[in-house]
Amino acid sequence: MDFREFLKENNVLLDGGMGTLLQSAGMKPGERPERWCITHGEEITAIQKSYFDAGSNVVNTNTFGANVLSFDEDELDKIVCAAVACAKRARELSTSQKPKFISLDIGPTGRLLKPFGDLDFEEAVEIFAKTVRLGVKYGVDLVTVETMNDSYETKAAVLAVKENSSLPIIVTNAYGADGKLMTGASPEVMATLLEGLNVDMLGANCSLGPKALLPVAKRLLAVSGIPIAIKPNAGIPREIDGATVFDVSPEEFASDIKELLSLGVRAVGGCCGTTPEYIKLLDTLVTETKPCPAIDKGRTAVCSYSGCAVLGGAPVLIGERINPTGKKRFKQALVEDDLDYILGEGVKQEESGAHILDVNVGIPDIDEAEMLPRVVRELQAITPLPLCIDTADYSAMERALRVYNGKAVINSVNGKAESMQRIFPLAKKYGGVIIALTLDENGIPDTVEGRLEIANRILLEAKKHGIAKKDIVFDPLAMTVSAAQDSASVTLRCIDKIRNSFGIHTSLGVSNISFGLPNREIINSTFFALAMERGLSMAIMNPLSASMMNAWYSYRALKGLDENFADYIKSVKEQGTLASTAKNNNESKSESVGLKGAIIKGLKEASGSLCEELLSTKAPIYVVNEEIVPALDEVGRGYESGRLFLPSLLMSAEAASFAFEKIKAAMPKNEKGDMPKIVTATVKGDIHDIGKNIVKLLLENYGFEVIDLGKDVPPELIADTVAREGARLVCLSALMTTTVPAMEEAVALLHERFPDCKVMAGGAVMTEEYSKKIKADAYAKDAMEAVRYAQRLFFEG
Repeated sequence: MDFREFLKENNVLLDGGMGTLLQSAGMKPGERPERWCITHGEEITAIQKSYFDAGSNVVNTNTFGANVLSFDEDELDKIVCAAVACAKRARELSTSQKPKFISLDIGPTGRLLKPFGDLDFEEAVEIFAKTVRLGVKYGVDLVTVETMNDSYETKAAVLAVKENSSLPIIVTNAYGADGKLMTGASPEVMATLLEGLNVDMLGANCSLGPKALLPVAKRLLAVSGIPIAIKPNAGIPREIDGATVFDVSPEEFASDIKELLSLGVRAVGGCCGTTPEYIKLLDTLVTETKPCPAIDKGRTAVCSYSGCAVLGGAPVLIGERINPTGKKRFKQALVEDDLDYILGEGVKQEESGAHILDVNVGIPDIDEAEMLPRVVRELQAITPLPLCIDTADYSAMERALRVYNGKAVINSVNGKAESMQRIFPLAKKYGGVIIALTLDENGIPDTVEGRLEIANRILLEAKKHGIAKKDIVFDPLAMTVSAAQDSASVTLRCIDKIRNSFGIHTSLGVSNISFGLPNREIINSTFFALAMERGLSMAIMNPLSASMMNAWYSYRALKGLDENFADYIKSVKEQGTLASTAKNNNESKSESVGLKGAIIKGLKEASGSLCEELLSTKAPIYVVNEEIVPALDEVGRGYESGRLFLPSLLMSAEAASFAFEKIKAAMPKNEKGDMPKIVTATVKGDIHDIGKNIVKLLLENYGFEVIDLGKDVPPELIADTVAREGARLVCLSALMTTTVPAMEEAVALLHERFPDCKVMAGGAVMTEEYSKKIKADAYAKDAMEAVRYAQRLFFEG
């Protein structure tokens, strides 16, 4: 039976954990579980058979970390071949009569993607693709992408599967206690992204126990039209007598899973700490619970890596200023490759209240297919706002959609056959909400009926490509009233008809209405208000225009969309007039606060140049203490409070590093001094170093000298490095449950050899309780806690 067919009518029982069972079978700390497929195939098969016997419909291959970053291609081929053979043998030997499927298990690479890390997006896609191609070669039934804590890496893995197979895809992400991924994505963001990418099932696994994942499951169920899968841990890991144990019993686990099934979750299983005993208790629950059909929620939404813009209610505002049309300075920036100016336009619009940024770089003087994805990447590094990819160049459109971290607005398609044939397949592959213009080969109809006829043709063609109606937003086109006085009336009636007759959202490029007229903002804002009253869902407009923002705030207040007039009053109180800009010349807030503001916003080039300017009048130590460190502290506090996410922290640190380079060059040798040395390492047997790399980056930008030993580091090498460098602090990281004992071994050796050296423990599987048990001197749940501890240790005695 095909898995997709099975999923339509059934709940699905997944398998449980692998790592702790391998430890019980004799796998030693530091051994790679994937190699056991070759060296201990019988043990792998026995574990997988036990899951099939317990009732699992889907059993994963033992390939979680099988990729070309960890194994050369020859060994990877042998591992995947052996892994699939083990699972097939387990299926043959199982006595269960239930439908049984084998899924290729794909875990994270252990590296962070650019711009926040060093791994290129296309390189990540190819890394996953090589594993996928082997899974297809050796005959898996589906692919499970799991334990991803970054939306961008998740997208890379999904594209690798889609481009190298036609297999069903299950995606489960690892959410933290705050209900977000490490890089800031919420359940709503991931549902938006993954539904756009057309995966077969999405959900959550690892990190937390079933009770803690319940809120995540509820949020996914509320917005997703795709079946939900949940694979929790058996609670929190602890170490007893050298073994890793978990604090949720099989019976308690089953009770919590029962609630998940009753809410409509369609696939359940277990992750770290769960065993066939856990899964067996779920078998009856899964079989006896009637499957809840996955129902499309009709949600028209786009997202970035950390936030969604959802249509409905007050119109969503798309900032129009990253566009060369009529903007001499912007064209100059494109020709001169002045990305700082372009990014500054994005920052201004975000600060002024835009919800989405339109991105158009189309001029004859540049290679648009190269520039557009570049600007998209750079903008996403400094703003969490979703983007509207705006181009008539199909190659540029595809390249930008491919690297975009989220689900974008696609601007645009029209009724021309070529346009629909080129844009709809891109939207189907990458996801997106498409702005559809009511024009075709014959131009723009003068009548409402003519534009509606084009809209209907676009809808019919979109359906053929599998594009949902909710992902189409019609733009009935605002034509300049100075050329045809009734054009505004036609457009407004179109909005009304499309919204009420078709039940589809609408969009307008508002400022087109006033070309050729004086005091254009008066016409624009009045037309905007009329369009909002007719049901306009989304507007491409200038958020730096006080009159346009006045209209928007006032409309929300008068329509009861601004509770207690809070936004209206706040805007008046803070700025004097609604949505006035920082100054009449449209200076942005970040520009008005200089170097500190540039670092806070993550503007790298600007940070370097502003620092250089300051150094012409201020001493280096003044710039560090009064500008750089306060900026980092402000971002750090935002991160610790949950107001900002990891990408903001990393980009501010990167911007600070540009400033520090200027500081180092300006500081006399006799003033540089020696900064405290800190050793960082991922413990032996662990090949994931995202967390450790983030700690390293932040420590360095707070002025510490960091000796980074990398990943899979033996305790002896760590100790020898401490001896050679005279370090007083070691930061150790572990992500895998199987490497927890290696953390204890390293801590013990360091304390034995260097009683005065402090050891800090961190990583996904570490807890404060366990850190105390293994006698680590400190525990850091994130990179900022590591920085705070180092500051206390070295500067506060």
